[in-house]
Amino acid sequence: MGISSIFFSPKNEKEHIFHDEQGAASLIALRLLSLLPFPLSQPAAIVCIGTDRSTGDSLGPLVGTMLKEKHLSHFHVYGTLEEPIHAVNLEEKITAIRAIHHDALMIAIDACLGRFKSVGAITVAKGPVRPGAGVNKQLPPVGDLHITGVVNVSGFMEFFVLQNTRLHLVMNMAKAIANGIDEADRQLSRKEYLENTSIIKTRHQPF
Repeated sequence: MGISSIFFSPKNEKEHIFHDEQGAASLIALRLLSLLPFPLSQPAAIVCIGTDRSTGDSLGPLVGTMLKEKHLSHFHVYGTLEEPIHAVNLEEKITAIRAIHHDALMIAIDACLGRFKSVGAITVAKGPVRPGAGVNKQLPPVGDLHITGVVNVSGFMEFFVLQNTRLHLVMNMAKAIANGIDEADRQLSRKEYLENTSIIKTRHQPF
């Protein structure tokens, strides 16, 4: 299981982005860009956690599959429906990613459970996720940054709740997250282009 446990406080609710609000993908992109260093001086690895064997826990691999189809320029994507990263292989996969990308900046994506009024909310923030915490699994924290989506309500029979989460909701949340990351990727490319253009112009200015 990749499900994280997040209980949202009123203090943090302003940081929520609901998947169905206007401009959700752009808001996700802006929030992610605000947390990323520019220029990126280290590899950035997106680690999508979860399994397609549970509807509620499929958010991560759905995002990973969508991102793979977008051919991102600045992010390496791990964890898809075909090759999921879940409780059984999490430590092995993280070790392998770190072996490939030394000093990688990791962005963990995971589903989580929360309050009823937070279902459908997406959070982009600093710090790791703690996969499995919502279903009492002891797994290592993952990520320098994280993107989480509240797919259902916590507090009672979590495994049953996950199995009975609506796929429609999870798909829509995954689309918003994937589109947001894709937009952030394009913005990074645009910023690099503008910066390089500015440097070239500066070099060719007459004294």
